[in-house]
Amino acid sequence: MAKSTRTTPPPKLLQARRKSAAKKPQASKPVEKSPGAESPYHHGDLHVALLKAAQTVLERDGLTGLTLRAVAREAGVSHAAPTHHFGDLTGLLSELAAVGFRNFNTALAAASATGATPIESALARARGYLAYARSQPGMYQLMFRTERLDMARPALKEASNISFASLAQVVGIVHAGDVATDALSMAQATQIARTWALAHGFAMLVLAGRLDYVLDRLPGKPDAEVLFVEMLKISVPPPQ
Repeated sequence: MAKSTRTTPPPKLLQARRKSAAKKPQASKPVEKSPGAESPYHHGDLHVALLKAAQTVLERDGLTGLTLRAVAREAGVSHAAPTHHFGDLTGLLSELAAVGFRNFNTALAAASATGATPIESALARARGYLAYARSQPGMYQLMFRTERLDMARPALKEASNISFASLAQVVGIVHAGDVATDALSMAQATQIARTWALAHGFAMLVLAGRLDYVLDRLPGKPDAEVLFVEMLKISVPPPQ
């Protein structure tokens, strides 16, 4: 039988090969990810999450602290995410103001439903107006910062138009007569502007703390809402 010509490598060469093999990294096993582990948001949820984060930043840090990066940081996402969803800061603020108007309209409708008569409904809606401004001061003031908003943005335009129609409806109920918001008479426009200026001006004075001077001098130092309702009563015609 022919002898095998294969020879055993020298001991030193075997030792070197073993050391080389030991240094090679072992292939790591793939880590199994649970469904959705790459991102906490799915489908359109990130858009909503960014708006919620924006409102949190707005109420906590004010309008000056509301930046795209601050919103991304609050939502825990990439700093590019707000830009992807809203384009720029104006787009984000406009969409946020639209959310504000929608919530505002919902709050006023709920308040109005508590009134048993047209006058009571109107007063309840006015109280709801003031209550919303006081509970969401940052959002309320943003809604009227026209220079920071794109009023042509569809969501904001629709929400603000609904809000105006709601105000016009109240004026129509109180002053007897339907109000078509696309064609106002001078009398209707006067009443709408008067009511709006009264409610908005009062709310802004309250938020600025400027009415404390008056309230502190009233018996019992009542809440601003008490003064607001009394002021509204003298501006509303008595029932016929």
